[in-house]
Amino acid sequence: MKLAINLCLFLFVLVISGDKSFSLTDYQIKRFCKNEKRHLTCIKNLRKKRFDLNNGKLIEVPVIPFKR
Repeated sequence: MKLAINLCLFLFVLVISGDKSFSLTDYQIKRFCKNEKRHLTCIKNLRKKRFDLNNGKLIEVPVIPFKR
């Protein structure tokens, strides 16, 4: 019984939050790209990726390793 309740709750959470995607705002894009060497190209690329993400297309997200 407990397994069935947990399974139903898990599926309910997946259905509610499964189709939402969070993309960067214009301010966040400008703040992220201001330290880049070619900031206009960076802004253009991130806006294109945001547009593709909002339209449901897959995008590649680079992973930058953390250095101490």
